Amino acid sequence: MDTIPQLFFDRLASSADKTAVLVFERETWNERTWQQFADEVVRIAAQLRADGVQAGDRVASYSENRYEWLVIDFAIQLVPAIHVPIHAPLTGVQAKYQIEHSSSRAVIVSTPELGQRIESSYEELPDTVVWYSLDPIPGDSWKPLFDPDFSCNLDEAHATARESAATVSTDDLATILYTSGTTGEPKGVMLSQRNLFTNAKSAAEVFDIDPDGLRLCMLPLSHIFARVCDLYMWVVHGTRMALARSPESVLEDCATLHPTWLNAVPYFFDKCLSYLQAIGRENEPNALRQLFGGQIEYCCSGGAALPVHIFDYYAEQGLPILQGYGLTETSPVVSVSRIDGTRREASGQPIADVEVCLGDDGEILTRGPNLMMGYYRDQVATDAAIRDGWFYTGDYGRLDEDGFIYITGRKKEIIVTAGGKNIAPVLLESLLTQDPLIEQAVVIGDGRKYLTALLVPNPASMQTLLDELGESIKLSATALIHPKVQERFQQIIARQLQDVSRYEQVQRFVLLDRAFSIEQEEMTPKLSLRRGMIEEHFQEQIEAMYAASRDESSS
Repeated sequence: MDTIPQLFFDRLASSADKTAVLVFERETWNERTWQQFADEVVRIAAQLRADGVQAGDRVASYSENRYEWLVIDFAIQLVPAIHVPIHAPLTGVQAKYQIEHSSSRAVIVSTPELGQRIESSYEELPDTVVWYSLDPIPGDSWKPLFDPDFSCNLDEAHATARESAATVSTDDLATILYTSGTTGEPKGVMLSQRNLFTNAKSAAEVFDIDPDGLRLCMLPLSHIFARVCDLYMWVVHGTRMALARSPESVLEDCATLHPTWLNAVPYFFDKCLSYLQAIGRENEPNALRQLFGGQIEYCCSGGAALPVHIFDYYAEQGLPILQGYGLTETSPVVSVSRIDGTRREASGQPIADVEVCLGDDGEILTRGPNLMMGYYRDQVATDAAIRDGWFYTGDYGRLDEDGFIYITGRKKEIIVTAGGKNIAPVLLESLLTQDPLIEQAVVIGDGRKYLTALLVPNPASMQTLLDELGESIKLSATALIHPKVQERFQQIIARQLQDVSRYEQVQRFVLLDRAFSIEQEEMTPKLSLRRGMIEEHFQEQIEAMYAASRDESSS
């Protein structure tokens, strides 16, 4: 049967004694075989069942990448329950929403810091919710998930897990992943066992993999990119895998582990080039391969557009980046580049059984076994996204004569940063304009390393502020750059965005001396922002905000 639990047991049957994963513990990398890994998975599945978690229950995990994450994901599916991963950078307010919206029966939190973020949820959620921690957290609310006092017969645990796996259908809901909505609360993307299994298998078939190779996972497993293209493809290929100790340690981990496979976002590949340039080695033959440990075979990029200069440099170095395209709603891979078939600015060709076409306005439409079941508890959004069996991606593009996909723009109001983070600017703008000092706001950041904002102050509130500050300055361009005014707006931004994640924070801003208008074609007759026109009109100010950061980093 085409499910992740069956894939898991098939790999165990063929590779039980082979090394599966390298785990960094006690300051060294230790090996676990597939059998050892499976023993831990079925044991945790048994613990969840013993605590009352049943088939179909939602289990939320609020955690950074760590070995336990791998165990938890398969254990939840062997209950069989439904995994609801929550991104570790999210605030407590955001995490709490996903726990409540998904009606999670159990919540797994990795660290005391994350536990503290959702402390208010303990009393507000039903008493039946089980609270687990990976690291010890003080208080009676928490149970250790990897509980040394929990004992079970491993043979019986394996037998029960296999029986459970046999009951899992390809049509069963496997996971709910929350993705940024364009105007407010995130939407819960429902992915089935078929979605995950077929996408991992079809994407894996594109690559000729050395079974003795090593996959280094650096992307957050709570995102679908790493979940399918690292975790599940690892099981399909039967290679070894290691989790990078942190985003900052990736190159050091490469030097130690000598990986053959690395998935990343364009921002990472750009940083590697910048590092080689900083030490004057960018033109050395084989410099990139050595930087990645010397044995790298595949570098795949997704999550955001790959800049042309990055594509060109890696290709010239003999290590072409294989760019792909996908969305959470498509599990995620729609297309991927092959080692013998890359094209500049293209995101590869569709994988097996995935169809792609263009709508009348050039929007990319897709369908296939990877297409989501829908948005959890949101039929209206589901019906808007999936029409006549086709998913409307919200991205504009073109297809060449060989089926290569080129992304040319974005229809929906979602920012995708250089780090691959999906951000809803409308939500942030609505939070900012709730303060009486901010009349209008436009958040910028598509393809950038961080967010910036163009802010239009409310004239009356601004004059009140100037009077309050006791400064003898009139409401003018000079007032907008006054240090005390800038400081007040910085405080407002911090306060208004205190409940959103770190990567949704506005790092720099500019106060404008005029409002956006219909006459300037910056707003529609319905008073919606025309972002492209605004960015064109204020390009100088926008570029100055990012240039300031570059100047600081180079000084």
